[in-house]
Amino acid sequence: IHPGYGFLSENARFAEICEECGITFIGPSPENMRVMGDKISARQAVIEHGVPILPGTKGQREICDEARKIAKEIGFPVIIKATAGGGGRGMKIVHSQAKLANAFASARAEALDGFWQCRSVIEKYCIEPAPRRRLQDIWLSKTRKLYSLLIEGSFPSGQ
Repeated sequence: IHPGYGFLSENARFAEICEECGITFIGPSPENMRVMGDKISARQAVIEHGVPILPGTKGQREICDEARKIAKEIGFPVIIKATAGGGGRGMKIVHSQAKLANAFASARAEALDGFWQCRSVIEKYCIEPAPRRRLQDIWLSKTRKLYSLLIEGSFPSGQ
């Protein structure tokens, strides 16, 4: 089954059910979906593998005072992201300390409404698009082969 994108393609339980029924799921493993589907565990996983990331929190932040401290350490602008968010929901870009409390509360409310939880991470926000590389890995479990596709170019910030 190739689930397309969104919805079932990000549902670890659906991938497990396919596996249990002997159906090949074309996509990441349920375990990888769980790790990479949560911004806290995804940040920790890439850090453990030596992948450079933007400065930000090492874990969830649920108290605005902690958010203020981190934002002051890494400098503005920052972005507050719901850990289970997607599609821009639960994300707020903040350019100053004065606007942090309202943005933090708004991001939490959106996350709670859209994802039934309000955990968040804070990262440095990149204003300028920068040349970068994106590596897409395709793991075919049946053949046990890893195929990599390297995409080079300039991508707008946040993509």
